[in-house]
Amino acid sequence: MELWLAALSGLIAGGALLAGSAVAWFVQIPKRRVAAIMALGAGVLISTLAYELVEEAADDGGLVATIFGFLGGAILYIVADWLVSRPRGSASTSAVTDTANIVARRAAAGSGVVIAIGALIDGIPESIVMGLSVLQDGGLSVPIVAAIAISNIPEGLSSTAQLKSSGKTGGWIARLWLGIALVTVIASVLGFVAFQSASPNLIAVITTIAAGGLLAMICNTMIPEAFDEQRAMTGLWATIGFLFAFVLHEIA
Repeated sequence: MELWLAALSGLIAGGALLAGSAVAWFVQIPKRRVAAIMALGAGVLISTLAYELVEEAADDGGLVATIFGFLGGAILYIVADWLVSRPRGSASTSAVTDTANIVARRAAAGSGVVIAIGALIDGIPESIVMGLSVLQDGGLSVPIVAAIAISNIPEGLSSTAQLKSSGKTGGWIARLWLGIALVTVIASVLGFVAFQSASPNLIAVITTIAAGGLLAMICNTMIPEAFDEQRAMTGLWATIGFLFAFVLHEIA
């Protein structure tokens, strides 16, 4: 029964990514609203990594494991971000008139893929953590699952909106998110099965890798893009998201 609960937690998190992606594909959402949802999700993610990931990792595995995992997660995300975003050659002289459009499409696609990579990078250890929480608590950890699911919706929404505007097909986007959703389910089950006898230090490293990649993705992608549209309101939306996740943590 507990194994199925671990799979269910991953399915909920992955399903939230798919839900956000579906909304962005079928509904024309104004950029300002997408930016507001992204800022809200950023606040939820910051609260989640602070209270559900880093704090608990430090308590269970110690400060050293927490520091190494947190830095490692951030470096992992930044390297992946660089690999996706770096320039790939220059336009020829005869194509100068099309350069602006090409750059705009590449920028949109690159941004969307970067968000998707961020969802994958932090989603794997997050899902492992969800599986571990089932192992430790004997049931779903409502604050962790809910916060991750809520934060995944704007990730799927924003990434798909960017990919759609860049000309990616619905099939390509669906395969991307279905693949990521499947990975979250597998990782959640893996967290339950493979780490039953893991040491607190190892669990702390896995948990904080998620937190480090999460924070790097928020700072590099979500908040800057939200600020482009929301400006001063970005801080308010992020604060509301943070408080929502914090209250959920306190009452659960």
